[in-house]
Amino acid sequence: MTFYEKPLKSDVIYEGRILRVRRDTVELQNGKTAFREVVDHTGGVGILALTAGGAVPMVRQFRYPFMAETLEIPAGKLEQGEDPLDCAVRELNEETGFTAGRMISLGSLLPSPGYCAETLYIYLALELTPGRAHLDEDEFLNVEYYPLEELHKMCMSGQLVDAKTVLAVLKAESFLRENNLGELK
Repeated sequence: MTFYEKPLKSDVIYEGRILRVRRDTVELQNGKTAFREVVDHTGGVGILALTAGGAVPMVRQFRYPFMAETLEIPAGKLEQGEDPLDCAVRELNEETGFTAGRMISLGSLLPSPGYCAETLYIYLALELTPGRAHLDEDEFLNVEYYPLEELHKMCMSGQLVDAKTVLAVLKAESFLRENNLGELK
């Protein structure tokens, strides 16, 4: 059976700098109508970088919706029409100062497909060259370094709760293992 919902009408409720919220009327498979509230977002990237010494640069920053600091991989928002790889290169450099000799796609994820039309693209950055970070005017963060193995334990214990970070850690470990790059730093 193929599942579907046919859009009938869309009303924009809010349009901001980062996202748009709309209320859509849809026709269901059984012919009845229903409403769907959707948050539109251009999407973003997350980068798990691995230094020559085997450390992963992580960013600690305040996240207003949760009124708490989080520990995350470097990440950022895609500009309209921007290639995810270009965004990943830019964001890694802006937040950590690193440039990567190799950027490997680890796929994408849908953070919350029940209401949010956002796709996040995840990259593994290798062969890093250090440089100076240059944060946006409204961006405040600290870069901290962790071994990948420790980050895995933090994911499994619930210390790391950011979805893109948890996924990136697990996918990076799997990629490195499957490609016999376990010793690659």
